[in-house]
Amino acid sequence: MSLSAPAARPNARNLATLAGHRDAVYALAGRPGADQIFSSGADGMVVAWNAAAPEQDGELLARVDNSVYALRELPTRGLLLLGQNFQGVQAIDLQTKKLAFATALPPVAIFDLVYSEERQRLYCALADGTLAVLRGSDFRIENLLRLSEKSLRCLALSDARGELVVGSSDHLVRVLDLDSLAVKTTLTDATNSVFSMAYSPDEAHLLATGRDAHLRRYATADYVLQDAVVAHMYAINHLAFSGDGRYLATCSLDKSIKLWDADSLALLRVLDRARAAGHGTSVNKLVWPGSQQRLVSCSDDRSLAVWQVY
Repeated sequence: MSLSAPAARPNARNLATLAGHRDAVYALAGRPGADQIFSSGADGMVVAWNAAAPEQDGELLARVDNSVYALRELPTRGLLLLGQNFQGVQAIDLQTKKLAFATALPPVAIFDLVYSEERQRLYCALADGTLAVLRGSDFRIENLLRLSEKSLRCLALSDARGELVVGSSDHLVRVLDLDSLAVKTTLTDATNSVFSMAYSPDEAHLLATGRDAHLRRYATADYVLQDAVVAHMYAINHLAFSGDGRYLATCSLDKSIKLWDADSLALLRVLDRARAAGHGTSVNKLVWPGSQQRLVSCSDDRSLAVWQVY
């Protein structure tokens, strides 16, 4: 990923507000090429929406007793995985809308879920510092590995590189070998909790954000820090690349979403209440579903927003 001149500054418009949740929305799942997205949060409701037809009502898929911070769709299996805090991982069959699997985990919050198609393993970041590894065939526990005395907050996975990256509340980012789970290297640049990470589309870089409001970029060849940007006023809750790899979106406790050029990290657009009829409270998660260059966000204000970027 060469640092070239930034892309033309995009416009973005708030197409719709998706309402129906009864409390803060913390979790989103969606993917390029598919218009369906999924949301959940403090009310325990798991809802499916159509980002291509935001005027349609959402469909309630499940209601669980506790809050949900993490969702993960497995499209090849037709499953939606959810981390029900203090209970465990549950898998919903998206065709029948019924519970397909349920696995109890230590009774703590579940902050992130990532899945390896190649290795058929689910990795779960837990609030007690444990990394839980579940078999993909039946979601039974294969390993519980204690990595930190503080919460594990976010995960990034690369099958091609054979790596699992773990960000935590002890301010560290650990790069693990995906098979042995041995720590290959530890990144110590963050000054507070690490909340979100992602590999760039070409996997030449790892990006990390968190409570210290910085956006950091590392070269995955040697995990040397290449860029550090003070990107928001307050904690950055999540980051996500657009499906075509042109844009990087970040969202924050400061109530804003920012669009960046994915190559140069130049700031291109700010989406907030004053400038773009955005959210009124903390923005918690982002996804880029479908193929229409749409971005979906969720917030403590109990709503989702569908943005058209053009």
